[in-house]
Amino acid sequence: MKYTKALNIKLGNAICYSGFREGQRPGESYPTYEEVKEDLLILQKHWKYLRLYDCDQHADTVLEVIKKENLDFQVMLGAYIVAEMNNHGCPWGGTYTEEELIRNKAQNKYQIQKLIQLANHYPEIIFSLSAGNEACVDWTDHYVPVESVINYVKIIKEGAKQPVTFCENYLPWLNKLKDLVNAVDFISIHTYPVWEYKNIHEALEYTKQNYYAVADMYPDILVVITEAGWATNSNGRGIDPHNVNEELQKIYYNDLVNWCEEDEILTFVFEAFDETWKGSSEAMEPEKHWGLFNVDRTPKLVMKEHYLIKEDNFI
Repeated sequence: MKYTKALNIKLGNAICYSGFREGQRPGESYPTYEEVKEDLLILQKHWKYLRLYDCDQHADTVLEVIKKENLDFQVMLGAYIVAEMNNHGCPWGGTYTEEELIRNKAQNKYQIQKLIQLANHYPEIIFSLSAGNEACVDWTDHYVPVESVINYVKIIKEGAKQPVTFCENYLPWLNKLKDLVNAVDFISIHTYPVWEYKNIHEALEYTKQNYYAVADMYPDILVVITEAGWATNSNGRGIDPHNVNEELQKIYYNDLVNWCEEDEILTFVFEAFDETWKGSSEAMEPEKHWGLFNVDRTPKLVMKEHYLIKEDNFI
């Protein structure tokens, strides 16, 4: 196990949290203090670590709530960097004008500085920092050259004390991100068997293969899973509707958590709550249905069972 005192990262239950509710979306309408407080009171029953994606108004509110309400969370905070070059390989559009790319670079620099500012303002809450999310994989619509990501990592490490990573699909770590490995303090990978047409019987073994392909390639650096999960609905876009439902999500979640506890792998489950703003306007768009809780905060099957276990133990 590489969970060292130098990194100050320990094992614990971890989940990706984005609190946007019905009618809310990034850049337009954000969850209120009370809405975030409600979410975190739900999540604190099961999770120690939260992952936040962006240094936006939502992150400001989450960190404020944790501090003011004295909640026992540790946060991985990310800077959401956007496209700095065109990616014609993105199926849903990854091309921009030169003016847009220039503005994006300026926005990314602002994000990195905001990340450093928040890290220094909340050092007791923020335990690690991410220089971006899925910005180097071949299909991304916000492609950033590896050289830029390395530069951002260096800037963050100069300005903040927390360990720094970059969150990306497992595959780029096996080839194009080799130089980035030398810059980060630990590697963060994403693994989604259901997006790669695996059924539930193949899912955990495929997750293990994804993880150990990276971990075995870089035996001297900690590898964390910052996204792994199972959707509960699909309109057929990228995921067979027969391959996703609440029962299958429960199976994958339990298998994933048990394996990660056994092999001592810090893993952020994706994700806490359904988010209706994601993807297309179709209600069954799979991007909207990864939460362990519905958008109205009612628990899905896996969490209903965990609540029952908790209540029985309490009794």
